[in-house]
Amino acid sequence: MVGARITRMDTNYRESISPVERLAICLRFLATGDSYRTIGFSFRVGRSTVAGIVPSVAQVIWDCLVGEYMPVPKEEAIAAEILERWNFPNCLGSIDGKHVVILAPPCSGSQFYNYKGTYSVVLLAVVDAIYCFRVVDVGAYDKGGDGVTLRDSAFGQALQDGTLEIPPPASLPGAEDLGPVPHVFDGDEAFPLRPNLTRPSL
Repeated sequence: MVGARITRMDTNYRESISPVERLAICLRFLATGDSYRTIGFSFRVGRSTVAGIVPSVAQVIWDCLVGEYMPVPKEEAIAAEILERWNFPNCLGSIDGKHVVILAPPCSGSQFYNYKGTYSVVLLAVVDAIYCFRVVDVGAYDKGGDGVTLRDSAFGQALQDGTLEIPPPASLPGAEDLGPVPHVFDGDEAFPLRPNLTRPSL
């Protein structure tokens, strides 16, 4: 699926690294987290070569596989499944943030330092009724909590400006007399209360 997009042309001076080897270098890095220098020794290529291969191949893997393995969800189907499994009507998924501990990037100062006393990036995700990821935003550094992370993410901006394809309001089962009620994402108290974002009452 990715071979054609990671193939490079041979030159008059040298043969290019094969797509199989380029993929193996990237997967080795993603699986082990070894340094570029260590991976370079293993594959007999330079550290700078590994540094060029890993991000470019990882991007191609994402571009080729995201449509099949993380397709844009059909919101109505998700809401119906949440209603059936969890008895929560008009819910499109649960949202939360998670700190993923990292080594401090070079020259980042305290940028990735969090309130837990570690360095981390934030994984912001929405899951459906069976805990499958439906929306993922990775890479924020959390200085203002999950609400700020949501606001700064592409998902949060689409939710705020109304460009996210949310189904129209619908009546709640057994409470049709109340009229249409918006579809919502369910979060914890770290998230702001909005028309399409709910949280537990205190």
